Amino acid sequence: MSLQEKRIPVHLAIVMDGNGRWAEKQGKVRHQGHRAGAEAVRAIIDESAALGIKVLTLFAFSSENWQRPPDEVSFLMDLLLRALEQEMQTLEQRNIRFRVIGERQLLPAKLVSKICDAETRSQKNSGLIVQLAVSYGGRWDIVQAARALGAQIAAGALAPEAIDENHFAQQLSFPDLPDVDLFIRTGGEIRISNFLLWQAAYAEFYFTDLLWPDFTIAALHTALDDFSRRQRRFGRVHQAGD
Repeated sequence: MSLQEKRIPVHLAIVMDGNGRWAEKQGKVRHQGHRAGAEAVRAIIDESAALGIKVLTLFAFSSENWQRPPDEVSFLMDLLLRALEQEMQTLEQRNIRFRVIGERQLLPAKLVSKICDAETRSQKNSGLIVQLAVSYGGRWDIVQAARALGAQIAAGALAPEAIDENHFAQQLSFPDLPDVDLFIRTGGEIRISNFLLWQAAYAEFYFTDLLWPDFTIAALHTALDDFSRRQRRFGRVHQAGD
């Protein structure tokens, strides 16, 4: 399918699964798999920007990942810190805006400081928005929104009957951005693993057996070809021309 024929999603979300299994298949340690995964991230960010995708949300570290061995968690935090230090200038040059969603109070203080700096430095950029979900879970996102609304009700600033879907969505992690159009998961697993539960309600899902370090630009285009053939009805009856 040519680029002209492709339907490009406004918001692309990716569960980047398979770094550890990739390393094991290569006879390497898990840390090397995570480094290879970071290289794949760079390529997908570049291609997403070139294609005109507006938002790219990457599941980098879930709420459940804190249960991994401490040395692996520490390595992943350091890898993210180094990536921000090394890539910030490149993001600025390419007009990319950087954001992080998740429970950042659980992250190392040095990493939080670097995240805040990257967000501030890139906030006026008008190109691709790259969101990293770090210490993020979809259930956490919904619960923190419910708590925020509950606090407003307790303060007398909000009536319970005034809450609708739009009101609720305004309390979630990125109320200023569109919902997910295409949700990709690598690694062969067919589940969403607590990622963007609300925002992916009408997303098209694409699952691939490719492990994340093997997810190339060509693999991205294969997913986009599949997305382009989907009929997105959002609960409506299909009509000719849709």
